[in-house]
Amino acid sequence: MKWQATAAMAAAALMLAAPASAITTVFTATLTGAAESPPVATSAMGLGIVTFDDTLFTVKVEELFIGLSAPATAAHIHCCTVLPGVSTSGVALGFTSFPAAVNGSYVNTFTLSASSFASLLAGSLAGKAYLNIHNAVYGGGEIRGFLVAATPVPEPGTVTLWLSGLGVVGVLAARRRRQA
Repeated sequence: MKWQATAAMAAAALMLAAPASAITTVFTATLTGAAESPPVATSAMGLGIVTFDDTLFTVKVEELFIGLSAPATAAHIHCCTVLPGVSTSGVALGFTSFPAAVNGSYVNTFTLSASSFASLLAGSLAGKAYLNIHNAVYGGGEIRGFLVAATPVPEPGTVTLWLSGLGVVGVLAARRRRQA
């Protein structure tokens, strides 16, 4: 009986244990010409995923784009607009080695200073940051999309830990019923 109490306390501790990992904040963006300021008549489109890691102060950018009217000349995150979702702002994070192509993909992780990271994350959470792709035809940008916070998904380690603890509690409950 004593080992069952110890096992139950261990299971409870496992279920309540917080994962020792970074907090990540994920944003998505759908890039279109209509989202440009002023709007651009183009069939080009793009999709971006931007992940902030608050322990390492990193920003991971993943971007796909198709149908640009000319090869990309620059791409970046702009922040922080005066009017969320509407106005323009300066470059907050330039994308190094962005492909000079009309269709392509891009993945890169940037390490920022703590203050730059905090500022960009705050602007993104406020809806004042956007991805933009520029080219020779549209110097101000052919497609852009404002960053929108994605629905949080628990880390796999957290889910595994929680399910393990739940399994131990289930086993203990089954044994208790058999003994009764």
